Amino acid sequence: MTNLLPQTNHSYSYRLQCRCPQARPLLHNSSSLFFISKRSLDRTRRLRYGRPFLPVRAVLQLDGGALNRGGVDRVVLNEKKDDDDLKIEAADLNEILSERGACGVGFIANLKNVPSHKIVSDALTALGCMEHRGGCGADNDSGDGSGIMTSIPWPLFNTWAVENGIGEFDSAKTGVGMVFLPQEEGLLAEAKEAITKIFQSEGLEVLGWRSVPINLSVVGKYAKETLPNIQQVFVKISQEDDADDIERELFICRKLVERASISAPWGNEVYFCSLSNRTVVYKGMLRSEVLGSFYLDLGDELFESSFAIYHRRYSTNTSPRWPLAQPMRLLGHNGEINTIQGNLNWMRSREATLKSPVWRGREHELRPFGNSKASDSANLDSAAELIMKSGHSPAEALMMLVPEAYKNHPTLLIKYPEVIDFYDYYKGQMEAWDGPALLLFSDGRTVGACLDRNGLRPARYWRTKDDIVYVASEVGVLPMDESNVVMKGRLGPGMMITVDLPTGQVYENTEVKKKVASAKPYGNWLKENMRNLKPVNFLSSIVMDNESILRNQQAFGYSSEDVQMVIESMASQGKEPTFCMGDDIPLAVLSRRPHLLYDYFKQRFAQVTNPAIDPLREGLVMSLEVNIGKRGNLFEAGPENAAQVMLSSPVLNEGELESLMKDSALKTKVIPTYFDIRKGLDGSLEKTLQRICEEADVAVRNGSQLLVLSDRSDALEPTKPAIPILLAVGAVHQHLIQNGLRMSASIVADTAQCFSTHQFACLIGYGASAICPYLALETCRQWRLSNKTVNLMRNGKMPTVTIEQAQRNFIKAVKSGLLKILSKMGISLLSSYCGAQIFEIYGLGQEVVDLAFCGSVSKLGGLTLDELARETLSFWVKAFSEDTAKRLENFGFIQMRPGGEYHGNNPEMSKLLHKAVREKSDNAYTIYQQHLSNRPVNVIRDLLELKSERQPIPIGKVEPVTSIVERFCTGGMSLGAISRETHEAIAIAMNRIGGKSNSGEGGEDPIRWSPLSDVEDGYSPTLPHLKGLQNGDTATSAIKQVASGRFGVTPTFLVNAEQLEIKIAQGAKPGEGGQLPGKKVSAYIARLRNSKPGVPLISPPPHHDIYSIEDLAQLIYDLHQINPRAKVSVKLVAEAGIGTVASGVAKGNADVVQISGHDGGTGASPISSIKHAGGPWELGLTETHQTLISNGLRERVILRVDGGFKSGLDVLMAAVMGADEYGFGSVAMIATGCVMARICHTNNCPVGVASQREELRARFPGVPGDLVNYFQYVAEEVRATLAQLGYEKLDDIIGRTELLKAKHIPLMKTQHVDLSYIMASVGVPEWTSTQIRKQEVHSNGPVLDETILSDPEIKEAIEQEKEVSKTIEIYNVDRAVCGRISGVIAKKYGDTGFAGQLNLTFVGSAGQSFGVFLTPGMNVKLIGEANDYVGKGMAGGELVVVPVETTGFTPEEATIVGNTCLYGATGGQVFVRGKAGERFAVRNSLAYAVVEGTGDHCCEYMTGGCVVVLGKVGRNVAAGMTGGLAYILDEDDTLIPKVNKEIVKIQRVNAPAGQMQLKNLIEAYVEKTGSEKGKKILQEWEAYLPLFWQLVPPSEEDTPEACTEFERVIAAKQLQSA
Repeated sequence: MTNLLPQTNHSYSYRLQCRCPQARPLLHNSSSLFFISKRSLDRTRRLRYGRPFLPVRAVLQLDGGALNRGGVDRVVLNEKKDDDDLKIEAADLNEILSERGACGVGFIANLKNVPSHKIVSDALTALGCMEHRGGCGADNDSGDGSGIMTSIPWPLFNTWAVENGIGEFDSAKTGVGMVFLPQEEGLLAEAKEAITKIFQSEGLEVLGWRSVPINLSVVGKYAKETLPNIQQVFVKISQEDDADDIERELFICRKLVERASISAPWGNEVYFCSLSNRTVVYKGMLRSEVLGSFYLDLGDELFESSFAIYHRRYSTNTSPRWPLAQPMRLLGHNGEINTIQGNLNWMRSREATLKSPVWRGREHELRPFGNSKASDSANLDSAAELIMKSGHSPAEALMMLVPEAYKNHPTLLIKYPEVIDFYDYYKGQMEAWDGPALLLFSDGRTVGACLDRNGLRPARYWRTKDDIVYVASEVGVLPMDESNVVMKGRLGPGMMITVDLPTGQVYENTEVKKKVASAKPYGNWLKENMRNLKPVNFLSSIVMDNESILRNQQAFGYSSEDVQMVIESMASQGKEPTFCMGDDIPLAVLSRRPHLLYDYFKQRFAQVTNPAIDPLREGLVMSLEVNIGKRGNLFEAGPENAAQVMLSSPVLNEGELESLMKDSALKTKVIPTYFDIRKGLDGSLEKTLQRICEEADVAVRNGSQLLVLSDRSDALEPTKPAIPILLAVGAVHQHLIQNGLRMSASIVADTAQCFSTHQFACLIGYGASAICPYLALETCRQWRLSNKTVNLMRNGKMPTVTIEQAQRNFIKAVKSGLLKILSKMGISLLSSYCGAQIFEIYGLGQEVVDLAFCGSVSKLGGLTLDELARETLSFWVKAFSEDTAKRLENFGFIQMRPGGEYHGNNPEMSKLLHKAVREKSDNAYTIYQQHLSNRPVNVIRDLLELKSERQPIPIGKVEPVTSIVERFCTGGMSLGAISRETHEAIAIAMNRIGGKSNSGEGGEDPIRWSPLSDVEDGYSPTLPHLKGLQNGDTATSAIKQVASGRFGVTPTFLVNAEQLEIKIAQGAKPGEGGQLPGKKVSAYIARLRNSKPGVPLISPPPHHDIYSIEDLAQLIYDLHQINPRAKVSVKLVAEAGIGTVASGVAKGNADVVQISGHDGGTGASPISSIKHAGGPWELGLTETHQTLISNGLRERVILRVDGGFKSGLDVLMAAVMGADEYGFGSVAMIATGCVMARICHTNNCPVGVASQREELRARFPGVPGDLVNYFQYVAEEVRATLAQLGYEKLDDIIGRTELLKAKHIPLMKTQHVDLSYIMASVGVPEWTSTQIRKQEVHSNGPVLDETILSDPEIKEAIEQEKEVSKTIEIYNVDRAVCGRISGVIAKKYGDTGFAGQLNLTFVGSAGQSFGVFLTPGMNVKLIGEANDYVGKGMAGGELVVVPVETTGFTPEEATIVGNTCLYGATGGQVFVRGKAGERFAVRNSLAYAVVEGTGDHCCEYMTGGCVVVLGKVGRNVAAGMTGGLAYILDEDDTLIPKVNKEIVKIQRVNAPAGQMQLKNLIEAYVEKTGSEKGKKILQEWEAYLPLFWQLVPPSEEDTPEACTEFERVIAAKQLQSA
């Protein structure tokens, strides 16, 4: 066998380069040459190859855009001048959103606690091998941050001290501070003097200041501009003897410096990386590979430590700051805290109540707790530090802050009940810091790691014979003799590992937790003090008469749509109603009709930086439990803190609210929420809110632990309207926070004005712990008792439900809706969502926000309190006017109706458009344009117009239609949601004009990839269902979509794309997955999607390979790997903070960023998602463009925008706001025949546009020419306007916001809408839009696959379909290996046509996505281990992973492949000798796999294929598994509770065909891997066979493998059909 080893292959020498996203390419005017900066990992290479490599430097220096050129934007911990009892301020979302990140982390610890320099040098090597998990700035040289925490290297510091005449330090009594200081000499002297004075005032002696030796030449340009002066300060603590007290004294000193810095001129430029007697942190805005050469100390042999935590940061924000590099003072954090705003507010609320004797009365000096200007990691670190310094162990602090999903946990319930008691106790004391997180921590004595409850970050660990423990985000970061390794494992969801350095003990998960939980009698405290609210029966008759119910509904703003489409639908079906298309009505602030306050709020959702959770399939990590009552002193655990009431959900019926109010310990205070307008409306709402807040304040100070804000009243009064309950709850919540009282009481809303899931979420998000929706429940009862309902049930037209069931159904629907809203943001626990304010506001002025929604983002400004009072009153008066209707009004907010709310997509608009495009009539298009320009204000851009100081020019000088239409794209509508006719007509039209259509999710029929040559009279036998065709037409979609379900994503699909779109979110339902109802899954659709006809298809809410920004960068890398000619686009949805996310995407090497507005269409989605999530694209696009410009990243990406586009004016507006390309969705469907019937979700589309029913599809009226006509009209409109403005081409106006001016349109509700954000100018890119659009595809740089492909024997084998064998060395930086080779084969032979065979054996540790998109004919073996995503998207071939022959560990007990293997696989075989991580075979369609153990969620969403597990699995097996089979060995009878039984049946392997299938797979497995476990099973087959379980979804029940009496069943079926 030939060896392709790096020593003999020079092109390999650059493969271990920094995998920073590509340098911004530099386009010369004279040519289209691109230069990419290449770097090397010198240290790593020297270590691996024994000789240094010369780094390749960029040919040209890159010049970035305008970054913050001033001093470092330092973490400021408080802005108030008052030194003592500070008024508490709420956390500000704007500040929080500007910093988000993810990373690669690890630690190394010597169990003998022996310090050595090798630990430090190994940590630096490992850090260098994680460069691809980090990000770089626009200069491609300033890292987002890297760092290392170690024990204090006393020998090094003592040598310095002796040389400088200080003498050796007393290591027991000396603290070392690593400090970032100002560069300017005057400020530096001032700062050092102030710090010294603070130390002296605390009785500490400053022994000396040391300038830390650094090498400036390795620092990037941007990092250099903000480089601090880095010094160490040494202080002696004489008064304290206890080591913990010494640490506390240093902590207080640091806090005092932070306070002093608030008002000092140097304040923004002083930051302590660490100040401790035990640990020191070296960090900076550096790439990981240069950290060791920047800090010269780290290379000094005297720098010794017994442990090291290392961290490489990927900040989505591109102006990272030196202080935000990690590790922090205690933690290294890889992940994102989604609940950060709530966590900060709650921590600030605790300032008044936290006390501990260890502080000796000095707690007030530790305030403030937390700072919204710092990153989420910095805040989590400061919370953990506070808890640890107050006397808790690191493990205990992290169990409090990041609890695991302990409810219904089979192992904990049986073996460790005390751990459950610990979590239950602290659930009432501390809200979880929720989100994906791998946390490494050390206080100098303990080193440890823990993972979030959902296991969303990779964490592998191993231990060697010489007693060193390693934990890292990836394996393969250090060269390792495998025979020396005695243990290999991974951290699963919620797991923890700690190393006690003084004793050398390693504690694995349950040992650590048992030790912590057994320290106090938490179980007894709970039994004696915690009360559970018992369920109370629902009322069985109506309380009010029908007239009163109607009056209440009118007064509180109900419409007939709310009652019929929302409340009644939830009461009858127990789930939220589904609707389709998008939200095309005006934002509440722009509407002429009154709206409830909730409509001004949009839910935030996760995209890229953290994943949404799947509430359907992974609900086991979620909980709606909430505790009511006082939260005591967190630092002093005791029985009195457990005296709370536990609710199983926040939705109460009337009886439950009553029983809660009767709880004497809570001392309930009911506060009515009506305001009096008898003395005039103006000012009345504000006065009443102040009075309510004061009343709440007094009640809490008098001991009340439950405030009930209630708008219930015996009789409504015309002059006393109810305050919108959301305003009342928000105001009281904020008031109590600011006055330090929030921990003492809970808020419950007893309200008529709450009936939809969004409204419940708003109330909880702004501070309510529970809600009693009394009018909604009364409406359910009224509906059930009405004659109409009784008759429908009697006649069998509606399922029969009792009156109690109707109310139970309503509450069930609300609860599932709440879980979905939490999960959109990636939040698992309602207790963390409460008060977390995860909303944006569109249309409320600052005075309203500051009063009740402090810290929320409201970019547009809007209504004042008095204007809000007027809107509230406009509902109220309807209940009292003489001509009060006898029935509820229909506002037309959901369905278009005459006289109702204006809808952008309306019948008149579609008729005018059909006339223009079908008749190709200029006149008709002009009428269509006029219709749009005369419409009521519908979107933000309607408030703007274009202006120009130039003279108009002749239209002949303007760029032609052909170049404008190239910028047009159509939306990602899936074939399945819409019919084949519509999908293909749109694709053909876009290909004719040179634009781009989008495949949507679900693959594409290869018949569409070749141009038509058989057209006669507009018809083609190739596509017989279409008309209006021409020879040369192609029906391929230029943009092929990769969505979370990966349906239809095969290697051939990918290599035939011009662009590949990663759909992160969809405008109509961001944060949620897609759903194709079973009745739409025809045989044709099922074939394209590798699934079964008639079985519903669900795409999960998250991409299971994108849990963070570096994961997205990896998927982009995978796609560039298989198709290096296709640009990769990432589709995001507008929301506050989108610019930060887009920066991360640009740094992740995407070619295109697409911003979708909230008004995009959809085939099916819950109403609340269509209406209440996502923001307008005008704001999203503006923020993205501005952020990318200011970060110097704008030239890296094409910016595309879509959402409600209808005309050339929309295109021009988007261009001026910064977009290069423009997407048209619903309007393209309308142009091809859609009549906006809005019944897409029913499969009954009357014109066959959105139906799979043959008879309806036959009615499809469209021809490709109609859409061509439409786009030509749009382009002509663009040309005419450009000529009018005096510009020759779109390039000249893109990003030129000075061309915008506000129109003077009086809005009905307010004149306070502020458009300055959209009209602000930050400059334009250095390149023209055309240059940006025409730049070459971003490259992955030199990759191992290219080296393999350049081998003549491999080339020949591919060209001539021969067999060849090779052996190749592989390292963790070699990612997506085999992807490029697969692409070459798939392009030439398709998914199944290659007859040759490539036998490739790799030796070493493979990087992420090993064997990605493998094709038939490739037999790949890895001897070593692999990271995440092995076999992702593979379509064929064979993948074998085995450990090296001489290991020190037992292979079947070791984890040797990572998480999310076989995601979306459509074929092939995988054999792994060892265990896999979480989500093994998620969405597997057809691959066969054998593995020796897996983590949680194995076989999730599987639709085909077969998985055999010869060992233990984690929880939640087979969730959402609708096809394929799984065989799992259960030797200790523990499998059953781990299986998700919602879909699959669990049975023994009884069918002979099933036994044969299982045995054959194990035989093949043993042959390929030599597994000892497999051999034993085969030798003792009769004994082992009964220990296997077979998991069978309904679609497989009648297959020979699953059905014992297969022949009899088939015969019976044939008889029936005969």
